[in-house]
Amino acid sequence: MGDYYVRFDKEYRAQVKELVAKGMTEDDAKKEAPLMKEAQQMLEKWEAGDPEVRALWEKMNNWVYEGFDKTYKRLGISFDKIYYESQTYLDGKAKVNEGLEKGVFYRRPDGSVWADLAKDGLDEKLLLRADGTSVYMTQDIGTAQQRFRDYNIDKMIYVVGNEQNYHFQVLSILLDRLGFEWGKDLVHFSYGMVELPEGKMKSREGTVVDADDLMDEMIRTAKETSGDKLKDYSEEEVDNIARICGLGALKYFILKVDPRKNMMFNPKESIDFNGNTGPFIQYTYARIRSVIRKAAEAGLQVPARLEAKYELSERETQLVQNLASFPQTVKQAGKDYSPAFIANYCYDLAKAYNQFYHDFSILKEENADAQQFRLLLSSLIANTIKTGMDLLGIEVPERM
Repeated sequence: MGDYYVRFDKEYRAQVKELVAKGMTEDDAKKEAPLMKEAQQMLEKWEAGDPEVRALWEKMNNWVYEGFDKTYKRLGISFDKIYYESQTYLDGKAKVNEGLEKGVFYRRPDGSVWADLAKDGLDEKLLLRADGTSVYMTQDIGTAQQRFRDYNIDKMIYVVGNEQNYHFQVLSILLDRLGFEWGKDLVHFSYGMVELPEGKMKSREGTVVDADDLMDEMIRTAKETSGDKLKDYSEEEVDNIARICGLGALKYFILKVDPRKNMMFNPKESIDFNGNTGPFIQYTYARIRSVIRKAAEAGLQVPARLEAKYELSERETQLVQNLASFPQTVKQAGKDYSPAFIANYCYDLAKAYNQFYHDFSILKEENADAQQFRLLLSSLIANTIKTGMDLLGIEVPERM
C-alpha cells in the first residue's frame, strides 16, 4: 500500500505541474488534476453507497487492517475499541449541519460548509465539500462525540505527530463551538518525528521505512550482538531472547527521550548492553533473577519481611530510597504525558543496582541478616524494573 501511495502521489504531482505549465493556478490545478477528480467521484459514489466502490473499498481496507493487526501484535499493542471513519462520518456531518443551522458555521455559494476561525487567530476551515462529502475534520468531530458517549470520559488525549498541531488546534475550537464542554480540554499529545541515520521515518515520502522490516532488523542485530553469550541456550530460547531484546531496544530508545522532541534513532546504539538502553535494563533484571534462582538452589528463600534489624550501608539506603520514589515517578509521567520519566527511572535503578552488585556480596555474604536483606532488596528491585518496563510495553527475560 505504501508503494501504491508513492506512485499515486508522483503521478498526481506530475499532473498538477502540467496544468500549472498550461497557465492554471496551483490551487486550481490541484482541484482539476484528473486523478483528484477521479478520486472525488469515487468518494461521492462511496458516500452514496455504490456497491462496486464499497466492495473495492472494503477489500482494500481488509488488506490494510490485516497488516496493521500483525504489526501491532508483534509490538504487544492492543485496543479496547477501534473507531472507523466510515462509521463516524455521518455523526460528524450531522453535527456540522447542526452548527450550520445555529450559525456557528456558514455555507459558501458553491454549497461547501466552512468555519471562520479569524477571531481565534486562524483562517477558515472546510467542513463539508461542495458536493456534500465529508473531510477529515468532519469525521474527527463525529469520532470525538462517539468516544465521549461510549466511555463517559473526562478528557481525551490524541497521540499524533507534531505535523498535525494545526488540525487538533482547530478540532478543539470547533468542538467547543458545537457546545461540547470537553472541547477546550482536548489534549493533543504532539510527539516529535523519529528519524533514522538514512533519513526520516515517514511513509508518505519516497523512502519508506517499514515497521516490520525495522523490527526484523532489531531482532537480527540483538542476536548478532549477543554473540557467544547464549551458546548454551536452545535455538528457541535464543530466538525468544533476541526478540525480547530487539523490540525492547527499539521501544526503550524511543521512549527514554522527551516525546515532544524530534529524535534520531540509531539501531546499533540502541542495542548496546551498556549505557542507557533497554538491553542493559533487561540484562540487570535477568541478573537479579539468576541470583534468586541460585539462592533457591542453595536452600535460601527470599523473605517476605525482615524480622531482624540490619544497619544499611549508604548504597543500600540509596537503593531503598530509589524504590520508594517509583510511585511518584509514575504519577509524574502521567501528569506530563511522558513515559521518559519511567524509562530513565528504570535505567537509574538498574545502574545503581549493578554498582551495588559489584561492591557487595549476596550469596557469599556470611552475615545472615545482611544476606536476607540483600535478597529481599534484589527481589524488590527486580519486581520494580519489571513493572516499570511493563508500563512501557517492554518485556524482560528471565535469563540472558
